[in-house]
Amino acid sequence: MKLITAIIREVQLDKVREALIEADIKRITVSRVSGHGQQRIEEMYRGQVIIPDLIPKIRIEIAVNDAFVDITVDTILKSARTNGTGSVGDGKIFISPLEECIRIRTGEKGGTAI
Repeated sequence: MKLITAIIREVQLDKVREALIEADIKRITVSRVSGHGQQRIEEMYRGQVIIPDLIPKIRIEIAVNDAFVDITVDTILKSARTNGTGSVGDGKIFISPLEECIRIRTGEKGGTAI
């Protein structure tokens, strides 16, 4: 089992979510987060150019069985890229081992709980 965490642009959320549903991945968690990396956005505030420290992003978390890791990552990669080719600020994907998963309602454990 793996936990896939993707940080993407806010505007790409619908496209990524629809692509995941098409790939038969329907159980996701979405959070609004802020952060910064290499992406720089300039904004105008009272006539002055400012560069905000934190940029709003979306974090998607998906717990999957090992067989679905490549499918999930490939789907996110294809759908989260800006203009299909990608640009600075498109985001990152992290894959972490998932030690245990327990469904609260039934008490199921492991891959069947996902």
